[in-house]
Amino acid sequence: MRTAEKVIISTAITGSVNVPSQSDHLPVTPDEIVTSALDAVAAGSAIIHLHARHPDGRPAWQAEVYEEIVPRILDETDAVINITTGGSSAMTMEERLAGALRFAPELASLNMGSMNFVYSGIADKVTEWKHDWEKQYVLNTYSQPFINSFERIEHTLRELGEGLGTRFEYECYDIGHLYTLAHFAERGLAKPPFLIQGVFGILGGIGAHHENLTHMVAVADKLFGGDYSFSAFAAGRAQMQFATHSAWLGGHVRVGLEDSLWIGKGELATSNAQQVVKMRAVVEDLGRQIATPDDARRMLALKGAERVSLPTP
Repeated sequence: MRTAEKVIISTAITGSVNVPSQSDHLPVTPDEIVTSALDAVAAGSAIIHLHARHPDGRPAWQAEVYEEIVPRILDETDAVINITTGGSSAMTMEERLAGALRFAPELASLNMGSMNFVYSGIADKVTEWKHDWEKQYVLNTYSQPFINSFERIEHTLRELGEGLGTRFEYECYDIGHLYTLAHFAERGLAKPPFLIQGVFGILGGIGAHHENLTHMVAVADKLFGGDYSFSAFAAGRAQMQFATHSAWLGGHVRVGLEDSLWIGKGELATSNAQQVVKMRAVVEDLGRQIATPDDARRMLALKGAERVSLPTP
């Protein structure tokens, strides 16, 4: 692993897992997502990871929804934009890629395998639903796996990577996903330096035990040597612990309301920026510096914001 001279804070603003009934603070509308992203950047986030939603909170894939979000963030900040290619398990492959293909972002997430991605347990915790779609949406994940076959991964690498110069946040939810990345690296489709995002605590993926993070880094070291940077997060209550562990090991961190709605035990986070501020303090207490967006571009060999495809005024 490349021990980073500075720590990149990524913020996952809204995601597609949590639903509005869980927290009034989850950004949903374009205005809310943009404001939340701007505040996160001001607090120290170098990378903004984006999903889109409809006004009632349903995950959205349409490029025109992203058009209400991405240009406004780039107009007011120098942040690196990272657009999802995962979307949700209910979306087709074409739908999942629509936002990223529209903007050719500097960075896009790429889930490194098919898996059970289960968050039906949300239904056991919500006592009052705001919208009719929410309960069935989360329950469906118990029977509806997330599909990202090798064919789909290759398609994404070719369309976005080779075609548009986008680099990837390789989301690895289990050890086997590292070997999948190694396969595509050996074929020359995935190119170093790699940004490996270890994801822990999703039901269906590797558990949120710190031994698993250490093991994932050890396997990545064996497969990729010094050709990768590591970042980590855990879903839910272990979010901050795993980000801290990653920073302590010399890696980067990810926070955001996509991954956890909480700021402390029993206390909902009021914003993404609140989580950034907390993690920034932890990183600085470890004696490490926070990366600017331009630091992130240099460390991750990104193409630059000027090559993102924005609407013509």
